[in-house]
Amino acid sequence: MIRFQNVVKNFRRARVLDGISLDIELGERVALIGSNGAGKTTLIRCLLGEYTHDGTVTIDGLDPRGKRTAVLGTIGFVPQLPPPLKMPVGQLIDFSAALCGTEPERIHGIAGRLGLEVEGIRSRQFVRLSGGMKQKLLIAIALGRDARVLVMDEPAANLDPEARKIFFDLLAERQNDATMLISSHRLDEVSALVNRVVEMDMGKIVLDDKVADDVALSDTLACRIVIKRFEPAFAKAVAAWKFAASDGELVWDGRIAGPDRLRFLGMISRYSALVSDISLTENAG
Repeated sequence: MIRFQNVVKNFRRARVLDGISLDIELGERVALIGSNGAGKTTLIRCLLGEYTHDGTVTIDGLDPRGKRTAVLGTIGFVPQLPPPLKMPVGQLIDFSAALCGTEPERIHGIAGRLGLEVEGIRSRQFVRLSGGMKQKLLIAIALGRDARVLVMDEPAANLDPEARKIFFDLLAERQNDATMLISSHRLDEVSALVNRVVEMDMGKIVLDDKVADDVALSDTLACRIVIKRFEPAFAKAVAAWKFAASDGELVWDGRIAGPDRLRFLGMISRYSALVSDISLTENAG
């Protein structure tokens, strides 16, 4: 369904995508993870036909840049940064509904589930909404259509905890009838939903982990690391994974999402001379 073949993208002299080849099949739900600057958003923009690039990108065999209208008609998209639209909210909903052949009331209903009552803000310009309100409305527009492909770039970034939970419930309702590509810094948020994890770093794919639907991606592994001496760089690295220290900061305990194990162990391998013992216990709820 979605195919990237040797995709290369440069911005001036900086190579942002470095030979990406990736196939995403119908029904796959992919978490696209990686740090800031890894190339996630650029890859998504190429998929949407917004950037020129070397290599090829196709959706159902169609070039999203050359066949933009046909391709975008099959996609529900939530951007990382809301566009600066001055269009009133009511007009934006009506326009979006007409564009994709759905009813405005469907968008209203999804917005309401997310905690955004549209009737009270119909005349307000989109650009004047709060960050959370913009995100809820963009999600409602994306999910309010019968899109076969859902592409979401850090979609939960501006959502409050309750709306975040409802958003992932909404995605779960679509998991049997849509292919999903969800960019996120936090694998734990999407682990219960996705069945494939693709990690990017410096414009390359460094991990592609497919997991069968009968495996619980939300399972975690309990991890304990014992180090020979305290090292600030190590402490900072594992603290970023929400590990806690004990025994004079020589013992560190935490939990790792199952699909994150390879990435975590790759990080720990940089401190192999410092680590005296490490244990991972599977199926720790």
